[in-house]
Amino acid sequence: MTVAEPSSQRPPRLGRLEPAALAGVMSRDMVLFKRYWKATTFSSIVQPVIYLLAFGLGFGSLIHHVGHFKYVQYVATGVVATAVLFSSAFPGMFNTFIRWQFQRTYDALLAAPVDVEELITAEILWISIRSGVYGLAPLIVGFFWGLTPEPAMLLVVLIGFVTGFGFASFGVLVAAVAKTIDNFNYVTSAVLTPMFLVAGTFFPISQLPSGLRTIALFNPLYHCVALVRDVSLQHFSSGDLVHVAVLLVWALVLWRLAVWRLEQRLID
Repeated sequence: MTVAEPSSQRPPRLGRLEPAALAGVMSRDMVLFKRYWKATTFSSIVQPVIYLLAFGLGFGSLIHHVGHFKYVQYVATGVVATAVLFSSAFPGMFNTFIRWQFQRTYDALLAAPVDVEELITAEILWISIRSGVYGLAPLIVGFFWGLTPEPAMLLVVLIGFVTGFGFASFGVLVAAVAKTIDNFNYVTSAVLTPMFLVAGTFFPISQLPSGLRTIALFNPLYHCVALVRDVSLQHFSSGDLVHVAVLLVWALVLWRLAVWRLEQRLID
């Protein structure tokens, strides 16, 4: 375990989250990303696109419309949340656990003028930025099957960033709690997969039984799907403010929990 360095040996701090410290950690992540960006981009984009092609074109031949939307449009906008989920929660879990437990990267970084809050926040920020960009992939593919480009779709990057921030924080929290990397299988099967299935990606949650429908309303991935769909298909409503509020609260709460728990594990 890393022992906290006495505060007297550190240079004076200007604020809680130093921009220089955040930039330093993120610049390291960017350098590393240049080495494996092809594999990471492939895995983060291809799987949601496969869902889009399978459901949008497969079921699209049987189900032509969902409400006022063509089914291909419905799925293309919904799968954005899947791309964000895959590119945020999994890196949050695996990257954190490997760098902390196996590579001891965090021990080395904490020897610099960087504290745990800055370290984890920078890691989550970097993952979130990537998630926001990767979230555009299903929309771009959807253009070839009738999804109309709209200027408001640029907001999808911001929606993906906020949602990715929450799920990256969730991944970091899981990594801080898990005893072994094999424990991630429980989280993937029992938490992330159900959240993905009841997010309104492939069918409206109104078709679910009342109990599941209530649970779905507390699913942040559902609020991401609904917000992306409304923005992309120009179907704005007052409910979008609720979706934004839920995503912001989810991101903030999970971020604080992730920092708190990993700080306990890193600094004894």
